[in-house]
Amino acid sequence: MTKVRQSRVGEQIKKELSQLIQKELKDPRIGFLTITGVDVTGDLSQAKVYLSVLGTDEQKQDTLKALAKANGFLRTEIGKRIRLRKVPELLFKTDASVDYGSRIDHLLHQLHREEHDKEGNKEV
Repeated sequence: MTKVRQSRVGEQIKKELSQLIQKELKDPRIGFLTITGVDVTGDLSQAKVYLSVLGTDEQKQDTLKALAKANGFLRTEIGKRIRLRKVPELLFKTDASVDYGSRIDHLLHQLHREEHDKEGNKEV
């Protein structure tokens, strides 16, 4: 399979999963989440779904458990919506890059504030 088709299938799965999770799943364990990416293997046997979940580590784990439980339903629905011979196995993983970026942003703002405070003290 070409990389372009692989990418298109991943994007389509991302779109469909977003809609399914938002509108069809009623599990209270699923928190506020964003699907940040989907990596599909070349043979379409697996799709790694990367999620960013707001909340504590416990809430993130609960969300992953709820999605794992709904895996069969989600695969069935994706199979109905996307015409593929073989619907990939969905592997849900948390995407730490959003948290990492947020942490870096916080540290940069903190450094900027400290530098600004130092400059203010020198002028006195």
